[in-house]
Amino acid sequence: MREVMATKPSRNGHLPINGLSLYHEVYGELGSSKSSPLLLIPGAFMATDSMTSWVSAFAGERAVIIFDQQGHGRTPDAPRTMSYAQFADDAAELLRTLKVERADVLGFSQGGQVALQLAVRHPSVVNKLVPLAATYRKDGWYSSVFESIESLSAAAFAGTPVEKAFKDHTPDAAAFDAYVEKMKVLGIEDHNISDAQMRSISAKTMIIVGDADAVKPEHALAMFKLRGGGDEEAAGSGMLQKVPAARLVILPATSHIGILGQSAVLAPMVSAFLDDVPPATPDLF
Repeated sequence: MREVMATKPSRNGHLPINGLSLYHEVYGELGSSKSSPLLLIPGAFMATDSMTSWVSAFAGERAVIIFDQQGHGRTPDAPRTMSYAQFADDAAELLRTLKVERADVLGFSQGGQVALQLAVRHPSVVNKLVPLAATYRKDGWYSSVFESIESLSAAAFAGTPVEKAFKDHTPDAAAFDAYVEKMKVLGIEDHNISDAQMRSISAKTMIIVGDADAVKPEHALAMFKLRGGGDEEAAGSGMLQKVPAARLVILPATSHIGILGQSAVLAPMVSAFLDDVPPATPDLF
């Protein structure tokens, strides 16, 4: 039975990170386990409170770090451009401030884009990489994703936890409007990591999407191949002889939002990946 921990941080608060007053939480004690700590990065408009089930799923076996990105949750917006590269630099600086030399990194959606940029821009701090429902290029999303982003407005968030969290620290309505517009630009312009950069990532990678995701399944497969996925020796023998360089998970009947509710299903797979659990093969012959 997998142990599920209560989601109470051992430490939390704001840190001065790259011009931000960045809110973070740590679960467990950093440096007290042989396992690398796990950095969780929430998606667009999400905050630490959005991923409590993921924190709970992992906190029993490793230290977990989670933070609110610029303008998200308890981290106020700042007069600087939003970019996945900048958010990745923030994540790297957070790890350095916490004196974490290397961490496993799991990011959802926008957080997955940030995780990929972190692995490209700061390879020394990323041990294992898990982009969850994320792309490495703009054309990895269905076109309807950008239509939905275009139609967003501050009014769509009226009365939601997103608006409340923002106005708790920044009550100015115009500031919230500006934040939403910055997020729209970020989402539409997106990021563009090259194939060569994807191949160059040093961290072993696990790609996870849903079959009804906003991410095209063929894009997830392309990511898997670029990260060294596939094993012709295993194809010929029918058995894996070694821990694979990359892993791919496509969950059935699972949407972009729906995949975030699958922590109970995905956490054991992710843990096996993070811990380099050898592949099991039944004794058939």
